[in-house]
Amino acid sequence: MKAIWNNKILAESDDTVLIENNHYFPVGSLHQEYFQASDSHSFCPWKGDASYYSIEVDGKVNEDAAWYYPEPKEAAMEIKDRVAFWKGVEIVED
Repeated sequence: MKAIWNNKILAESDDTVLIENNHYFPVGSLHQEYFQASDSHSFCPWKGDASYYSIEVDGKVNEDAAWYYPEPKEAAMEIKDRVAFWKGVEIVED
């Protein structure tokens, strides 16, 4: 699977976890140069507290377009150390 935004590959892996129609990529598969930590957070009752990354590619910024659960709840441990995308990031099969 590949995560693409603004014609750049943000992450690619053949080891994603699919939950609620979102592919969670291993953190090691991210092209880190495009990611900036965000101060945004949200809460999911069964996954826990989420943190976000903004994505910057060629001077364009996509605020909070990736999220992850630093300490997921027990029911969601399979997404620990994984990142998912939204806000126009295209997920395609390799």
